[in-house]
Amino acid sequence: MIRKTGIALAGLVLASVATVGFAQDQQAELTQKYLSKVAESWFVDNGFTDDYEVALERAGEGGKPIFAYFTRSYAK
Repeated sequence: MIRKTGIALAGLVLASVATVGFAQDQQAELTQKYLSKVAESWFVDNGFTDDYEVALERAGEGGKPIFAYFTRSYAK
């Protein structure tokens, strides 16, 4: 009984390690896609920002509200 439990526990640990490695790879891929997306001309040339503090500052200077658009198109 103890041996079966130990084997099952070892399997769970190995599965967890593999999952963490996959999650890190996936996060790195998403980060690269995100950086590519915000480097595109439609984002850079129009003065958009993805920094909330910068948006607050700009909105305050111009007396305008903040328009926030949430998407994750870089994940495709």
